[in-house]
Amino acid sequence: MDQGRQVFTVDLLERYAAKGRGVITCMAAGNDVIVIGTSRGWVIRHDFGLGNSSEIDLTVGRPGDQSIHRVFVDPGGSHCIATVVGAGGAETFYTHAKWNKPRILTKLKGLVVNAVAWNKQQITEVSTKEVILGTENGQLHELYVDEKDKKEKYIKFLYELRELSEDFMGLQMETASIINGTRYYVMAVTPTRLYSFTGFGSLETVFSGYLDRTVHFMELPGDIPNSELHFFIKQRRAVHFAWLSGAGIYHGGLNFGGQQSSSGANENFIENKALLDYSKLSEGAEVVKPSSMALSEFHFLLLLGNKVKVVNRISEHIIEELQFDQTSDSASKGIIGLCSDATAGLFYAYDQNSIFQVSINDEGRDMWKVYLDMNEYAAALANCRDPFQRDQVYLVQAEAAFSSRDYFRAASFYAKINYILSFEEVTLKFISAGEQDALRTFLLRKLDNLEKSDKCQITMISTWATELYLDKINRLLLEDDSESKNSNLEYQSIIKEFRAFLSDSKDVLDEATTMKLLESYGRVEELVYFASLEGHYEIVVHHYIQQGESKKALEVLQKPAVPIDLQYKFAPDLIALDAYETVESWMATKNLNPRKLIPAMMRYSSEPHAKNETHEVIKYLEYCVHRLHNEDPGVHNLLLSLYAKQEDDSSLLRFLQCKFGKGPENGPEFFYDPKYALRLCLKEKRMRACVHIYSMMSMHEEAVALALQVDSELAMAEADKVEDDEDLRKKLWLMIAKHVVEQEKGTKRENIRKAIAFLKETDGLLKIEDILPFFPDFALIDDFKEAICSSLEDYNKQIEQLKDEMNDATRGADNIRNDISALAQRCTIIDRDEECGVCRRKILAVGRDVGMGRGFTLVGQMAPFYIFPCGHAFHAQCLIAHVTRCTVDSQAEYILDLQKQLTLMGSETKRESNGTLSPEESIPSLSTVDKLRSQLDDAIASECPFCGDLMIREISLPFIHPEEEQHLLRSWEIKPSAGNQNQRNMSLPIST
Repeated sequence: MDQGRQVFTVDLLERYAAKGRGVITCMAAGNDVIVIGTSRGWVIRHDFGLGNSSEIDLTVGRPGDQSIHRVFVDPGGSHCIATVVGAGGAETFYTHAKWNKPRILTKLKGLVVNAVAWNKQQITEVSTKEVILGTENGQLHELYVDEKDKKEKYIKFLYELRELSEDFMGLQMETASIINGTRYYVMAVTPTRLYSFTGFGSLETVFSGYLDRTVHFMELPGDIPNSELHFFIKQRRAVHFAWLSGAGIYHGGLNFGGQQSSSGANENFIENKALLDYSKLSEGAEVVKPSSMALSEFHFLLLLGNKVKVVNRISEHIIEELQFDQTSDSASKGIIGLCSDATAGLFYAYDQNSIFQVSINDEGRDMWKVYLDMNEYAAALANCRDPFQRDQVYLVQAEAAFSSRDYFRAASFYAKINYILSFEEVTLKFISAGEQDALRTFLLRKLDNLEKSDKCQITMISTWATELYLDKINRLLLEDDSESKNSNLEYQSIIKEFRAFLSDSKDVLDEATTMKLLESYGRVEELVYFASLEGHYEIVVHHYIQQGESKKALEVLQKPAVPIDLQYKFAPDLIALDAYETVESWMATKNLNPRKLIPAMMRYSSEPHAKNETHEVIKYLEYCVHRLHNEDPGVHNLLLSLYAKQEDDSSLLRFLQCKFGKGPENGPEFFYDPKYALRLCLKEKRMRACVHIYSMMSMHEEAVALALQVDSELAMAEADKVEDDEDLRKKLWLMIAKHVVEQEKGTKRENIRKAIAFLKETDGLLKIEDILPFFPDFALIDDFKEAICSSLEDYNKQIEQLKDEMNDATRGADNIRNDISALAQRCTIIDRDEECGVCRRKILAVGRDVGMGRGFTLVGQMAPFYIFPCGHAFHAQCLIAHVTRCTVDSQAEYILDLQKQLTLMGSETKRESNGTLSPEESIPSLSTVDKLRSQLDDAIASECPFCGDLMIREISLPFIHPEEEQHLLRSWEIKPSAGNQNQRNMSLPIST
């Protein structure tokens, strides 16, 4: 204990606290309120919180000398109970902080109250709730007072000691809330015994239960001037107690159980009991017993004569002695007693005249050292205030464990030390002792205690721990075979632990250094494991391939974090090792590019395979082509080459006939190279496939020629594929016919019959005369008579059909000539009131009203006009103007140009008619004018402008032309009238 710093200090609080009302006989405190009793029967209340005091005389109406025997105040400082003893007997009074007059408790008349237990959890400023009073004759009573009633609610008798009638000298009460109500814990002391009561319900119920059962008590015989019982309150709950008995100070912890427990609680709620012998408080042979006591969290304050000795409750050592500045007249009597204020955390001592305050200055600051000296390490750590103190506790534990050769435990404690012992000192201790395993444990624990910011230290320690693990593994491998079983178990355990360490430390270990360490110790499996942790999957896969474990390698490659390039890199080795598993893995892998796997598949395909063995490459390529719809030419070419090498060409033909690219619009029908396919099939002598490729390449002659080498039926089928080129189709069939004739080896008549039968299969495309040149010159005509006659009959039918068609054509020409003649006589009737569709004037009006159109000859007195079959009629000039306005610009310019040419030619003709031109001068020919007028008619009158396409196109045109928009907007504005000045000027927005 640091003697240079005082934990407890004494200050004079009030020199003449009795204020001339006698001398102080007793005192109590609570919530900065001190209540003292005097020898003349006065109760004086000092409220240091408010800074005032009050006096109450309890001797009014009582004869003789009266003295205050005991005074009690609740923890809140509001309620006060005092007992007066005099010639007339004993009386007990209750007073409140707000009362000027006390209230005598008549039911307690004649009883000397020695102790009071307050209900600290329930008491309020206006109500005492349940209060237990202990009397000099061994009785317990319950008191309940409300300040507003000005008297007690009730006073009940609770219990009386019958076996051994002694004075109750001290009382304490605690409560706990439970499901069924409130549980009470009551502790009471007499000069020789400590009683414990507990129960739930009410105090009356609790004590009534002890009428038929034994009260639990602790007996410590011995004489003492004043037996006392104290609870230490922390956070409004009693945590330990102390009993000043004749045999010593009996103390311990208090355990009131869980708040939800309603039954079955141990009546002896005391734990960690101990007895402080008074002999430890005296230096001489004579034992002096304290006359009063106070209890703090870690210390006893014991009044011995005029001194107060402070004794540590844990170590039982005297740490301080408190001296009091007494007046000369009080020094002879000495200090009378001690009391405590649990609410304010203060202690008081008093003599006849003065009150002294004992203050505490951080009494727990050295408790860690007290517990450490007693080897109570957990308690020492709980009371440490800073890392240096904790380091000292860990150091003592570590040194003790190291001395007892418990190196692993020592390593754990050494690892927790951060300041007072260096890392190097600790490691040297284990190295000197030859404890490599303990050193490894120390390093691992040290890693757990380091901050994440200490990256350099973490990396170095982790690397050292890795080397120690490897050394331990090697030592286990070299151990004697006689302990092989135990050694193997330990070996497996250390391997498992080492791998867990690598997994936890993968982010702090240096990759290159760690992998070099693992390699130098020959730990290939751990090297692969660490490489997997660090994401070096190439090493992992390579190792598994070397071990022949293709499934494990493929599992690694299937991980999402593995780069897809490793699939391509290891594909040749994996497919050679296990083709089935490799192909299954490829098909299960997304985003795999089959083109990059072609080298591996070609290498696998080049190796010999069993005849009935499933070709895994073909299976994968079929998956790519049919399921993934792969369009890579390389993939299609490889699959085609593998099909071509098979004995059965059915798969090859099915592949060639598939149209893989027909899905996309305008896509190709196939993706393989047809030239390469043709060369390959020719090399492998797959003639049917070659025929198909020739046909696909539109090389029908080559296809038929090759098909004739295989099968005539195949050649016929190829010839039938040509439909749009009749000459080519006939040529192909002639090739087949020649082959059929030349290949027939039967009798001549039989050959001729077969040839004639072949002609029927051509559906009339070939005639007998087409195949006659293929027969030898000496063939008899009689053999072809039937076929020749049939052919002549066909020709006769064709001639008759041509005659009928010529007659039909002649009749059609005559009808057309008749129609043309009738067209010249066609006319239409116009009503005299018929109006022009554009200008709405009458069509038959005279020329001067309408005006003669330029380029037109006046017919009588009428202007030229057009009339359509639909009935609409237009003046020529109006029709020109309408069509020009409604058609496109280029067409309008064309119409105006034709009109201008006709106008110019009309002017020249007019001058000729006036004699201005000689007959020899150039005059526009009539045919030219007619041609221009015909072109103009076609341009403006090819269809009715109201019923044709011109009207239909006008539907999409806007009502308002863009050039007219601004003009119309201005014309639609509403302007105020000039004559009406009161009219509002309002502008309306016009939406365009």
